[in-house]
Amino acid sequence: MAGVSLDELPKSSVFTSKLPPDPQFPMPESSHNAPRQHLGPRLVKGAMYTFVRPEPAEEPELLGVSPKAMEDIGLRKGEEHTPEFKSLVAGNKFFWSEESGGVYPWAQCYGGWQFGSWAGQLGDGRAISLFETVNPRTNTRFELQLKGAGRTPYSRFADGKAVLRSSIREYIVSEALNALGVPTTRALSLSLLPKSKVIRERLEPGAVVARFAETWLRIGSFDILRARGDRNLIRKLATFIAEDVFPGWESLPAALSSDEKNPPAAVDNPPRGVARDEIQGPQEENRFARLYREIARRNAKTVAAWQAYGFMNGVLNTDNTSIYGLSIDYGPFAFMDNFDPNYTPNHDDDLLRYSYKNQPSIIWWNLIRLGESFGELIGAGSKVDDESFVKDGVTEEFAPTLTKRAEDIIGRTGDEFRTVFLNEYKRLMGRRLGLKINKESDFQVLYSELLDTMEALELDFNHFFRRLSGLALTDVDTEEKRKAIAQVFFHDEGVGGIGNTEDSSRDRISKWLDSWRQRILEDWAPDQDKERQEAMKVVNPKFLPRGWILDEVIERVERKGDRQILDRVMQMSLNPFNDEWGLNKEEEDRFCKDVPRFKRAMMCSCSS
Repeated sequence: MAGVSLDELPKSSVFTSKLPPDPQFPMPESSHNAPRQHLGPRLVKGAMYTFVRPEPAEEPELLGVSPKAMEDIGLRKGEEHTPEFKSLVAGNKFFWSEESGGVYPWAQCYGGWQFGSWAGQLGDGRAISLFETVNPRTNTRFELQLKGAGRTPYSRFADGKAVLRSSIREYIVSEALNALGVPTTRALSLSLLPKSKVIRERLEPGAVVARFAETWLRIGSFDILRARGDRNLIRKLATFIAEDVFPGWESLPAALSSDEKNPPAAVDNPPRGVARDEIQGPQEENRFARLYREIARRNAKTVAAWQAYGFMNGVLNTDNTSIYGLSIDYGPFAFMDNFDPNYTPNHDDDLLRYSYKNQPSIIWWNLIRLGESFGELIGAGSKVDDESFVKDGVTEEFAPTLTKRAEDIIGRTGDEFRTVFLNEYKRLMGRRLGLKINKESDFQVLYSELLDTMEALELDFNHFFRRLSGLALTDVDTEEKRKAIAQVFFHDEGVGGIGNTEDSSRDRISKWLDSWRQRILEDWAPDQDKERQEAMKVVNPKFLPRGWILDEVIERVERKGDRQILDRVMQMSLNPFNDEWGLNKEEEDRFCKDVPRFKRAMMCSCSS
């Protein structure tokens, strides 16, 4: 199916129909008839969202559209050239009127833990959702949203705008990660707002990214409800996620058997009125516990993909951790240059909380916060639907049982998170190294030793895998050949790292290549080497939109009026495993070669 027009694309808003609105603007009409300036920052309680329209954009210019995003959301090729599309993605069109109704835009309310501290109400301070849709071909549900569309009740002290600089970064990296196979929110288009000037570190031009995702709900969506003690809305939101975001309760992981759970030992003196086996609870994993496990499993797989491809979000607060397991809300992100587990792209992250090596543990820390929000529901076991429990909550007598069960489920989910993470990480790393099957010894002999070597010699993380993909086994079948070929992994200026010489570096890489060669021969016959190389090339990118490249794109678009560079880099990002792109050979080669020495491990701020 070739796709449909914008008018033909189905539009709905299950989110606003099933969850409570801002009581100050309970209906679209009440918001629409209010002066736009009255929709600014304030506390919003008892609600998941506020109806709010985008601020009109004056003389917007459509800078770029992702053809892959057009296809995936269900729009036909060429629709991006229509006035309706350009108006929609800039914030000048939405599908509602007082006469005929339709879908009115909204901004979400959520909170969050930021750098380990509770930040209170946050919310969509510059993002406004336009509608939900379902791709007619794939039946995939998406929610289309504009980032940089103006102030909302959740803007706090900000202006609700986004600068071109950060918008270019999000527009490109969203599509780049998707092309790598990493779960992510998507970017449909980028529009420049030439009449909008935004003050950040300096005066900058404004922009709007039209982006979409299966959901924009995040752990912070529950954080705010728990902080306010809104137990009924926690239940309602969890039910919405299971039934309307995921494919239904039946799609969630099956309840673990009592043997798999390793139930705790019986309590010697259970509280009065509580049975001994009720505290053990071998059969008490209810549907909300299964939902919690599904969210944890999804995030485990996503952070495993980040680690395998050397990607760092930079600000993994709970409001930046997706319920769906998506990479979300791009600020000071980066792809790894020289391998350094302590690297963080966020220059405000002095304690390295969100560094590369800490990402898995931080995602789990965030999931513990979600477990706390889910605690009452998952701890209730089979009593979760009892009328008295739903209405009145936890009785004093039942509290010890509920608390113990919730703690046990969170603990077991932590074990499951680690298992899923490690299995996915090993699977991806195995593919990147050309292995067909995973052996327990691979982790130490190949993965750990390779990362240690990269760190010690200051080798480029992703270049190493791509260049390894190009090696034939006959290139490394003798020590002499391995030492000679080792240079392909060095930087242009030579070897790096304290105390390393060219000879010692060649020796170390040669030893690892010998282990790798022997391991490859366990999985591939010698006459399959071409097939093995091709299998590695389709998972090891030649191109990644690294920080220095994005800075050049920003400079050329913003300062020099170069519009074509944006499309060329997008095409490379959408096809990262190509050997060439047929666009601009000199530019392609430069972007895919060694990262300039003084542009490695770049850092930036959260401002956007």
